[in-house]
Amino acid sequence: MNKSLFASLVLAIASPLVATSVQAQAFGKADDAIQYRQGAFQIIKAHFGALQPVVKGQIAYDQAAVLANVQILDQVAKLPWKAFGPGTEGGDARDDIWLDEEGFKAAQKKFLDSLVPLTAAAQAGNLDDLKKAFANTGASCKACHDSFRD
Repeated sequence: MNKSLFASLVLAIASPLVATSVQAQAFGKADDAIQYRQGAFQIIKAHFGALQPVVKGQIAYDQAAVLANVQILDQVAKLPWKAFGPGTEGGDARDDIWLDEEGFKAAQKKFLDSLVPLTAAAQAGNLDDLKKAFANTGASCKACHDSFRD
Protein backbone atom coordinates (compact mmCIF):
# COMPACT_ATOMS: atom_id res chain seq x y z
CA MET A 1 0.00 0.00 0.00
CA ASN A 2 1.49 3.36 -0.92
CA LYS A 3 2.10 5.93 1.82
CA SER A 4 -0.49 8.40 0.53
CA LEU A 5 -3.25 5.79 0.43
CA PHE A 6 -2.19 4.48 3.83
CA ALA A 7 -2.20 7.97 5.36
CA SER A 8 -5.65 8.66 3.91
CA LEU A 9 -6.96 5.36 5.27
CA VAL A 10 -5.57 6.04 8.74
CA LEU A 11 -7.06 9.54 8.79
CA ALA A 12 -10.42 8.30 7.56
CA ILE A 13 -10.58 5.66 10.27
CA ALA A 14 -8.85 7.32 13.18
CA SER A 15 -9.99 10.93 12.96
CA PRO A 16 -13.65 10.35 13.79
CA LEU A 17 -12.71 7.83 16.47
CA VAL A 18 -10.20 10.13 18.12
CA ALA A 19 -12.51 13.11 17.89
CA THR A 20 -15.31 11.25 19.61
CA SER A 21 -13.17 9.70 22.33
CA VAL A 22 -11.98 12.92 23.93
CA GLN A 23 -12.35 13.18 27.73
CA ALA A 24 -15.92 12.66 28.93
CA GLN A 25 -17.26 10.33 26.28
CA ALA A 26 -21.00 10.65 25.93
CA PHE A 27 -23.06 8.19 23.95
CA GLY A 28 -26.68 8.76 23.09
CA LYS A 29 -27.58 5.21 24.05
CA ALA A 30 -25.89 2.00 25.15
CA ASP A 31 -26.00 0.58 21.62
CA ASP A 32 -23.90 3.53 20.39
CA ALA A 33 -21.21 2.76 22.99
CA ILE A 34 -21.30 -0.95 22.17
CA GLN A 35 -20.95 -0.29 18.42
CA TYR A 36 -18.13 2.19 19.04
CA ARG A 37 -16.05 -0.18 21.16
CA GLN A 38 -16.76 -3.16 18.90
CA GLY A 39 -15.66 -1.10 15.90
CA ALA A 40 -12.43 -0.12 17.62
CA PHE A 41 -11.77 -3.73 18.60
CA GLN A 42 -12.37 -4.86 15.01
CA ILE A 43 -9.71 -2.43 13.80
CA ILE A 44 -7.35 -3.70 16.52
CA LYS A 45 -8.07 -7.29 15.50
CA ALA A 46 -7.42 -6.56 11.82
CA HIS A 47 -4.08 -4.85 12.36
CA PHE A 48 -2.86 -7.26 15.03
CA GLY A 49 -3.98 -10.16 12.85
CA ALA A 50 -1.96 -8.77 9.95
CA LEU A 51 1.18 -9.35 12.04
CA GLN A 52 0.47 -13.03 12.66
CA PRO A 53 1.67 -14.42 9.31
CA VAL A 54 4.83 -12.34 9.66
CA VAL A 55 5.75 -13.67 13.11
CA LYS A 56 4.87 -17.21 11.99
CA GLY A 57 7.17 -16.88 8.98
CA GLN A 58 4.31 -17.40 6.53
CA ILE A 59 5.02 -14.16 4.69
CA ALA A 60 8.20 -12.16 4.26
CA TYR A 61 9.10 -9.66 6.94
CA ASP A 62 8.45 -6.14 5.70
CA GLN A 63 9.44 -3.63 8.37
CA ALA A 64 7.44 -0.78 6.84
CA ALA A 65 4.24 -2.84 6.72
CA VAL A 66 4.78 -4.15 10.24
CA LEU A 67 5.45 -0.67 11.58
CA ALA A 68 2.37 0.72 9.82
CA ASN A 69 0.15 -1.92 11.44
CA VAL A 70 1.72 -1.41 14.87
CA GLN A 71 1.34 2.37 14.67
CA ILE A 72 -2.37 1.98 13.93
CA LEU A 73 -2.68 -0.51 16.79
CA ASP A 74 -0.95 1.90 19.14
CA GLN A 75 -3.44 4.65 18.36
CA VAL A 76 -6.66 2.66 18.07
CA ALA A 77 -5.89 0.67 21.24
CA LYS A 78 -6.55 3.81 23.27
CA LEU A 79 -10.09 4.24 21.98
CA PRO A 80 -12.53 1.55 23.13
CA TRP A 81 -12.16 2.02 26.89
CA LYS A 82 -14.34 5.15 27.17
CA ALA A 83 -17.23 3.13 25.75
CA PHE A 84 -17.40 0.91 28.86
CA GLY A 85 -19.07 3.48 31.09
CA PRO A 86 -22.05 2.90 33.34
CA GLY A 87 -25.16 1.98 31.39
CA THR A 88 -23.23 0.58 28.42
CA GLU A 89 -23.52 -3.07 29.39
CA GLY A 90 -24.13 -5.50 26.58
CA GLY A 91 -22.60 -6.78 23.42
CA ASP A 92 -19.98 -9.42 24.11
CA ALA A 93 -18.95 -7.72 27.35
CA ARG A 94 -19.42 -9.69 30.56
CA ASP A 95 -20.96 -8.02 33.57
CA ASP A 96 -17.60 -8.59 35.31
CA ILE A 97 -16.34 -5.45 33.54
CA TRP A 98 -18.65 -3.37 35.72
CA LEU A 99 -18.46 -5.63 38.77
CA ASP A 100 -14.64 -5.74 38.78
CA GLU A 101 -13.65 -2.34 37.47
CA GLU A 102 -10.21 -2.60 39.05
CA GLY A 103 -9.51 -5.93 37.36
CA PHE A 104 -10.78 -4.63 34.04
CA LYS A 105 -8.60 -1.51 34.28
CA ALA A 106 -5.61 -3.72 35.14
CA ALA A 107 -6.28 -5.86 32.05
CA GLN A 108 -6.61 -2.72 29.93
CA LYS A 109 -3.30 -1.39 31.29
CA LYS A 110 -1.56 -4.72 30.67
CA PHE A 111 -2.71 -4.64 27.05
CA LEU A 112 -1.67 -1.03 26.50
CA ASP A 113 1.68 -1.64 28.22
CA SER A 114 2.28 -4.67 25.97
CA LEU A 115 2.18 -2.38 22.96
CA VAL A 116 5.31 -0.51 24.11
CA PRO A 117 7.76 -3.35 23.35
CA LEU A 118 5.77 -4.28 20.24
CA THR A 119 6.19 -0.73 18.95
CA ALA A 120 9.88 -0.67 19.89
CA ALA A 121 10.50 -3.95 18.06
CA ALA A 122 8.64 -2.72 14.98
CA GLN A 123 10.59 0.54 14.96
CA ALA A 124 13.92 -1.27 15.41
CA GLY A 125 13.12 -3.83 12.72
CA ASN A 126 14.01 -6.71 15.02
CA LEU A 127 11.95 -9.75 14.04
CA ASP A 128 12.95 -11.83 17.08
CA ASP A 129 11.88 -9.05 19.46
CA LEU A 130 8.72 -8.57 17.41
CA LYS A 131 7.85 -12.25 17.83
CA LYS A 132 8.27 -12.04 21.63
CA ALA A 133 6.32 -8.81 21.90
CA PHE A 134 3.58 -10.15 19.62
CA ALA A 135 3.20 -13.20 21.88
CA ASN A 136 2.97 -11.00 24.98
CA THR A 137 0.39 -8.71 23.41
CA GLY A 138 -1.61 -11.71 22.26
CA ALA A 139 -1.48 -13.16 25.78
CA SER A 140 -2.80 -9.90 27.21
CA CYS A 141 -5.68 -9.96 24.71
CA LYS A 142 -6.50 -13.57 25.57
CA ALA A 143 -6.40 -12.93 29.32
CA CYS A 144 -8.84 -10.04 28.99
CA HIS A 145 -11.14 -12.02 26.70
CA ASP A 146 -11.08 -14.98 29.10
CA SER A 147 -12.08 -12.78 32.02
CA PHE A 148 -14.29 -10.11 30.50
CA ARG A 149 -15.73 -11.23 27.15
CA ASP A 150 -18.39 -13.78 26.25
